[in-house]
Amino acid sequence: MRVGNLRGRLVVLTDATHAVDVERASEGGFVSDPQAVFERWDEFLTWVSSASLGPGQVFSPRDLGPPVPRPRQVFVIGMNYWKEGDEAVTTTRHPVVFTKFVTAITGPYAQVENPGGEVDWEVELVLVVGRGAYRVHEEDGWDYLAGVTVGLDLGERTIQREGPVAHYSLGKSFPGFGPIGPSLVTVPELADRDNLELTCFVNGKETQRGSTAQMLFSVPRLVSSLSTVTPLLPGDIVFTGTPSGGDKRTAKGRFLSIGDEVVGDISGIGELRIFIVEPRLPTARNL
Repeated sequence: MRVGNLRGRLVVLTDATHAVDVERASEGGFVSDPQAVFERWDEFLTWVSSASLGPGQVFSPRDLGPPVPRPRQVFVIGMNYWKEGDEAVTTTRHPVVFTKFVTAITGPYAQVENPGGEVDWEVELVLVVGRGAYRVHEEDGWDYLAGVTVGLDLGERTIQREGPVAHYSLGKSFPGFGPIGPSLVTVPELADRDNLELTCFVNGKETQRGSTAQMLFSVPRLVSSLSTVTPLLPGDIVFTGTPSGGDKRTAKGRFLSIGDEVVGDISGIGELRIFIVEPRLPTARNL
């Protein structure tokens, strides 16, 4: 099943261009807010399995917003794929973790303002929590997820390097620096949930390719490790790290510029496509 946010309303996508409005189809049994459904995720799955949804109405993919618009917690995992220098990470109990602030979340066809500096990009699998999880055993990790989606982790490297310690969360939290989508895909729909291919393109040129099978901390291990420290809440999201490509790219000084188009794709889930635009001038009230 694919669940989406169509112009701010919760929908079930029946195919690439048709969607069923959940509030209308359930006759008010579920509200239209896409974020609210995660508090009743098991009820929602039961309803969908017994409902006669029909083909739905035609929609444009560009009208899709983030499938999780207002997560209470956003976890971002660093150094989570096999590449030179990362072997030492496997000896730790917990992965490298930071956050994005919620205002960074945007949809799969967003125009993202370039704030200046060195703006980097990374394609990532994003987990969506469907059930409250605390001290979860690794073998049960997948059971607590509503599904997965595609994400791009954008970051401004200049701010990240400022100060006596790295400002990862600040540099990665400009508006639009957390695009996710195009929809949430439930776990049973994934043909091989532990081996999903990720690719990323800028202006049509491939910049990254990898597989989630290369993760140092697997999906269930991430859920288990995070939940040993803090409860995971329904509707939380986890950016799970990015495959190689970014390290070589930034070493050559290649960062995003105004006019760039970035496409992130994960097999079995879909693609998102963002556009880098000029920053808007601040209004007098915001100065």
